[in-house]
Amino acid sequence: MITKKPNPQTAQHKDAEGAISPLNLHDLRPLLFNYELSLLEFNRRVLEEALDDTQPLLERLKFLSIFSSNLDEFFMIRVSGLKETSNEGVTKLSPDGMTPLEQLKLIRSYLQTLIKEQTRLLKTKVLPALQSAAIIIAPYDSLSEAEKDGLKEYFMRRIFPMLTPQAIDPGHPFPYISGMSLNLGLMVGPVRAHGITQSLTGKPDPRFTRIKLPPLVPRLVPVGETESKFVLVEELVAANISALFPRMHPGKCYTFRVTRDADVEIREDEANDLLRLMEQTLRKRRFGSPVRLEVSSEMLEEMVNLLIKELELTDEDVYTVDGLLDITGLMSLYELDRPELKDKPFTPTIPAILKRKESIFEIIKEQDVLLHHPYQSYTAVTDFIKAAADDPDVVIIKMCLYRTGQDSPIPKMLIEASKRGKQVTVLVELKARFDEENNIEWAKQLEEAGVHVVYGVVGLKTHCKVTLVVRNEGDGLRQYVHIATGNYNPITSGFYTDVGILTANDEIGADATDLFNYLTGFSRQKKYRRLLVAPVNLRESFLSLISRETSHARAGRPARIIAKINRLVDMTTIRALYEASQAGVPIDLIVRGICMLKPGAPGLSETISVRSIVGRFLEHGRIYYFANDGEADVYIGSADWMPRNFDRRIEVVAPIKDARIKKYLVEEVLNIYLRDNVKARQLLSDGRYVRIKVNPGEARINSQEYFIGR
Repeated sequence: MITKKPNPQTAQHKDAEGAISPLNLHDLRPLLFNYELSLLEFNRRVLEEALDDTQPLLERLKFLSIFSSNLDEFFMIRVSGLKETSNEGVTKLSPDGMTPLEQLKLIRSYLQTLIKEQTRLLKTKVLPALQSAAIIIAPYDSLSEAEKDGLKEYFMRRIFPMLTPQAIDPGHPFPYISGMSLNLGLMVGPVRAHGITQSLTGKPDPRFTRIKLPPLVPRLVPVGETESKFVLVEELVAANISALFPRMHPGKCYTFRVTRDADVEIREDEANDLLRLMEQTLRKRRFGSPVRLEVSSEMLEEMVNLLIKELELTDEDVYTVDGLLDITGLMSLYELDRPELKDKPFTPTIPAILKRKESIFEIIKEQDVLLHHPYQSYTAVTDFIKAAADDPDVVIIKMCLYRTGQDSPIPKMLIEASKRGKQVTVLVELKARFDEENNIEWAKQLEEAGVHVVYGVVGLKTHCKVTLVVRNEGDGLRQYVHIATGNYNPITSGFYTDVGILTANDEIGADATDLFNYLTGFSRQKKYRRLLVAPVNLRESFLSLISRETSHARAGRPARIIAKINRLVDMTTIRALYEASQAGVPIDLIVRGICMLKPGAPGLSETISVRSIVGRFLEHGRIYYFANDGEADVYIGSADWMPRNFDRRIEVVAPIKDARIKKYLVEEVLNIYLRDNVKARQLLSDGRYVRIKVNPGEARINSQEYFIGR
């Protein structure tokens, strides 16, 4: 890696007199991008992947689905929080100086354009291309009579018994509309014969009726025996709607969908039983306040107004869609056996050293082992845990589980280890958002098997990815540690990019022991030998590392910072990076999602560049590089540069001391990300992201494809 020589005056500006003076960094508000809009900019980049017609067709559909799913979560968490603070009259400004109401208005304006683009892309590009590839989502009216007859039989056997029409009248109040459910709304009135109203109730006015489409019924219903022609379930129900209303007149059906607040407050300090509290919290989440109403563009205005009134929303909360609602329902097409319409599959490799026949513990004792997922198989991690469970010399296994997945083999291995008499301790993070139910179930199973289960430290989420194995090796106990940037989830490891290390370093082992004592007992460890741990010393350590580069630059010594993270929103860190830039430190930031720092701004951040890579895999690994006058420090870990990671979570960042691993992370991994000119976008000082320009004759580099080919 070439270290750029700093220019101490590069990022300073001249005042009216021509004298050089640094910018005022005490008030950062005008020097920041808005958090919410930066998050939406990430979603724009996801949508751009669907727009790219060089992508395989089903991959484009996948990105459309991811875009929809991301927006759902954005409303459930971010918009719900802004609405709550705005409704309560809270006037606290965002870090960039905006009120909650101002942000809500900007979000709506921004999203209107994105949603229209998504709908246009699906209707005019992706669906026609699917049809050309013989994957057809057919309008119901286009089907033959024989096909309609077959679907009617399917409807009566598979769907009709699951439907529950809910009408509104004085005896039937407005029904509860569950979040994320797809619904049909229609007006149902009495039949008319010979000009006379035939009313069973004596009330001739049509009534609004809601029908929830059953979540257990596939969104795409196969037509006949084919595996490539489908009809939307909402169209099938609408076509057979009269079966639900005998001797009544059902009107036209319109689709709608409600998003609810899912960010439920957890009062841990008042809980005697955190497991029971989380189970109660999950039940409460189902009844969160509505925050968004999506409706078909064809829906009658009076019906929209009724929904707005009953859901206690406003016109600003309504998003009219001229096409399909909930595109995530189309992802079942990705399961079709059409490999030519997907990314070319690849087989993850096994690190050469782990192919040796000897014990994995002997290998790790000999040297640290770097794991780079998904390019290297996650079996290296599960094999390590299985070896610990099986090895008679292993006496203790301690592990942090944040998101492990519903069908993960890892908890089963830990249960087996406990049955074999090993002391097994597992910290299960019950507050891992949207994974709470999985974690609650695993916690119960682990406890029933005799595993010592703890739920972390009150007021903090345990987000670190650490496993400690203690082995009796005759001459004493030796500690083996796995530290990673990604969750212990073999499924997501296949499409998240992460790094991890297996090490027998004595100091890291001792630190890991102290860490678990802190997590499971009443230890208040304040010093660690090698590890950077939040909320103990992580923030101060990173600020110190940035300050050291700043001092090197001011003294004319080689300095540089490279950080690959997911989000950059911590004000203190941003201020330190601005100061480093004004001292002339070259700073390259690879930030997947939110970045509130403004790069390349004259007099502020001229030496800072920010790029984001959105591609086949979700970039998730966190790597930090500090040049340190030629004695570089490299770290990996679980933390982004955010207040919650520094102050409200247990995070672990580990130094890389092995020269081979350090060289690979700097000269291979970080270097290739900085050379990516296919999937990388550059963040400009005005907040726009633009694709990296490929100069004539320059090789095209896709960082993810590069690592697949290694």
